[in-house]
Amino acid sequence: FDWPLFWTFLRPQLLALSAAVVLALGAALLNVRIPVLLGQLVNVVARCARGHVPTYLREVRRPALRLLAVYCLQGLLTFGYIALLARVGEQVAGSMRKALFSALLRQEVAFFDATRTGQLVTRLTADIQEFKSSFKLAISQGLRSSTQTAGCFVSLYLLSPKLTGLLLVALPALVGTGAVIGAFLRSLSRQAQEQVAKATVVADEALGNVRTVRAFAMEEQQAGLFSAEVDRAGRLSEQLGLGIAAFQGLSNLALNGIILGTIFVGGSLMAGDELSPGDLMSFLVASQTVQRSLANISILMGQVVRGLSAGARVFELLRLEPPVPLRGGVSIPAHSLLGRICFHRVSFSYPTRPGYPVLRDFSLTLPPCQTVAIVGPSGGGKSTVAALLERFYEPTAGTITLDGHDIASLDPSWLRGQVIGFISQEPVLFGTTIMENIRFGKPGASDAEVYEAARLANADGFIRSFPEGYDTIVGERGAALSGGQKQRIAIARALLKDPAVLILDEAT
Repeated sequence: FDWPLFWTFLRPQLLALSAAVVLALGAALLNVRIPVLLGQLVNVVARCARGHVPTYLREVRRPALRLLAVYCLQGLLTFGYIALLARVGEQVAGSMRKALFSALLRQEVAFFDATRTGQLVTRLTADIQEFKSSFKLAISQGLRSSTQTAGCFVSLYLLSPKLTGLLLVALPALVGTGAVIGAFLRSLSRQAQEQVAKATVVADEALGNVRTVRAFAMEEQQAGLFSAEVDRAGRLSEQLGLGIAAFQGLSNLALNGIILGTIFVGGSLMAGDELSPGDLMSFLVASQTVQRSLANISILMGQVVRGLSAGARVFELLRLEPPVPLRGGVSIPAHSLLGRICFHRVSFSYPTRPGYPVLRDFSLTLPPCQTVAIVGPSGGGKSTVAALLERFYEPTAGTITLDGHDIASLDPSWLRGQVIGFISQEPVLFGTTIMENIRFGKPGASDAEVYEAARLANADGFIRSFPEGYDTIVGERGAALSGGQKQRIAIARALLKDPAVLILDEAT
């Protein structure tokens, strides 16, 4: 876990966090005070119950009002620290999400070749959410439970050293047993969640490729696969439910046993005038507070461990620096840019397959203002040539030049944004309007420029035939359009920025 990096996200929220800590400590200390005040109230009631009825209302008013005031103040402090922690947690989580998304966008294409998109989305969503929840619990529950445990133990000892000694004998065994059972249940819960995730993957693949499923009449087979995964998840969840039921039953039995034992021993102490009824009530309430606090701490430890693990996975990605930064390097003035490209004895292997060279000693000159077609078998390296020119990858040997400048010395953002227009074999559109998909090639383009690019790509006709025209939503990855329509919109997107070099990777 990278604490210095975490501090950079936490530091802007330090004032609000400090206020939340102070309020949480105040609420915990008031919770320690409540059993004592409750005991004083019970003593007044017990005295009045022995015959002093006429003075009952006058005597009970002061301790009752004190207790009510403490309850109100505790409620106010609890509201304050929870509200502040919610704000701090959301601000920190939001900053982490933004930073992680920016860091991922900066990574080279080879990184995405080796990493599943689902894992990255999980880091952005579930892992940051897990870390945020653990952070908030560590401050609110951890701080409050620790303070209450320490304070209540002091109160217990002052009330009755004998009862406190008996409680110290019973509590560690109960808390230890609860921690072991809790660890088992958390493990079972993780297994159930992982199994649900497997079922989700099956559903996601089937629904995302529904045309393929329909084309091969595999609906029943996919439904069977999903049902099997759901049934496994259901069995694990049922086992988890039984475990939780047993844990809750045993917990209630143990806690009620402690209460019964406390009343039994406390009654004998009251018979010997070593303990008043109010002190016994205070002891019972304080001991239950200690039990709840220790149980919260044992549960919290597991949550904190999971949160730190999730945070470590997020910070691991945040620390990644791409070999080729997005910006930095020289650019060729527009008036002298010709577009002459030369590959000089280039060799290349994909990082995911280092032992299988795709290009060996490859040389090629592409003159400016000419159309050049590279022909070859599938897997021969045609798309690789385009990817190297875009600097999606770096050659393992040789150089690539643009107008005599090694492209490794050029600004990648300028090269991709202004010089090269790229249309891939499988055009990918965003789930927004046709207008915004074309404008993606040049964000500041006017509507007239978008219409002209669409006309050049022979897309204007079919776009205007739609009821919504250029405002038509294309669906996820352009699912609402045909393959040819998607390709023409992708061509219009590339033409919009009027590139000096246009690459069409089998864009037919």
